[in-house]
Amino acid sequence: MDDTSRRSLELHEQLHGKIEVISRRHVETRDDLSLLYTPGVAEPCRQIQADYSKSWDLTRRGNMVAVITDGTAILGLGDIGPAAGMPVMEGKCALFKEFGDVDAFPLCIDTHDVDEFVRTVYLISKSFGGINLEDIAAPRCFEIERRLKELCDIPVFHDDQHGTAIVVAAAMINALKVTGKRMGQVKIVINGAGAAGCAIGALLAHMGFGNVVMCDVNGIVCEGDEGLNSGQEAISHVTNADHERGTLADALRGADAFVGVSRPGLVTAEMVASMNEGIVFPMANPTPEIMPDEALRGGAAVVGTGRSDFPNQINNVLVFPGIFKGALAARAREINEAMEVAAAQALASLVPDNQLSARNIIPSALDKSVADVVARAVADRARG
Repeated sequence: MDDTSRRSLELHEQLHGKIEVISRRHVETRDDLSLLYTPGVAEPCRQIQADYSKSWDLTRRGNMVAVITDGTAILGLGDIGPAAGMPVMEGKCALFKEFGDVDAFPLCIDTHDVDEFVRTVYLISKSFGGINLEDIAAPRCFEIERRLKELCDIPVFHDDQHGTAIVVAAAMINALKVTGKRMGQVKIVINGAGAAGCAIGALLAHMGFGNVVMCDVNGIVCEGDEGLNSGQEAISHVTNADHERGTLADALRGADAFVGVSRPGLVTAEMVASMNEGIVFPMANPTPEIMPDEALRGGAAVVGTGRSDFPNQINNVLVFPGIFKGALAARAREINEAMEVAAAQALASLVPDNQLSARNIIPSALDKSVADVVARAVADRARG
């Protein structure tokens, strides 16, 4: 056990959980009791019964997100079950509150059955203003999100997919500026065609960065390949414009950028050297596809990872508090691609052009001003 793991375990034992429920009004008098509970509370109930939309004004629902997992893809630990996933869900809820002032509640659902999971989430959805799906394994996560979006009248957002895609897009916008590469004319290789990789590929293609090439354990993903899951099949139609075949090393030759959401040690300095002054985002955690010093030795122009101990930390906490805060403020029924693009552009704009450098392409993950900027952009796009 390393020092961080030991100290984290000690803290969790001390805290007995990272979140708690508090009252927004103390009950100290009989009048308080009458207003907050019986008999006065009956009138808000009647108002909501007559007009469902008032549930947003008369309850905390309008600022409440459910953070929901089935425990099948917790961090890099895999399928460890719902109870073991609770510390991560509590942590996510704490970040929602700390960075976006959004209330969030963790729910760990004990099933691997897609129908049962979807039905459970749908049945509780009227208690919340948004659903943040978390750490659900691919390809099941694609179907779960799709079906819940069809059923629910509130935003459903799988952060491992779309939050990751948004923060990568923001970092890529600024990395292009630093390197002088032009939007629409770059080749971006993504290794890892799971939940995050497919979402990153879809958003970068939608935003018009250029030719996006997906790779998985079998090499370059090409339209028509056998054995693709639903997410990979969908992404194959909008990527790999030249229908390339081959290995990850083949894909990286002459490429302008690399995004890794896969496994440690898959990229070498020699592979980076074969790129076109590459932008390299090896984001596997805790050990990236290539360590930053090795990527720089290979000639990388800009390097960003998911880690806090290197420059350019590409971290979802820069996205999910703000995107939900904006969606809730606008009472949006969904978080769509236009809102995701707005979030990415707003996030990128927080590093002014005169402050951009190879070591500074993305705001600090601890910058608590980020959520409000992202929220305003998302709410404006949702409204109009």
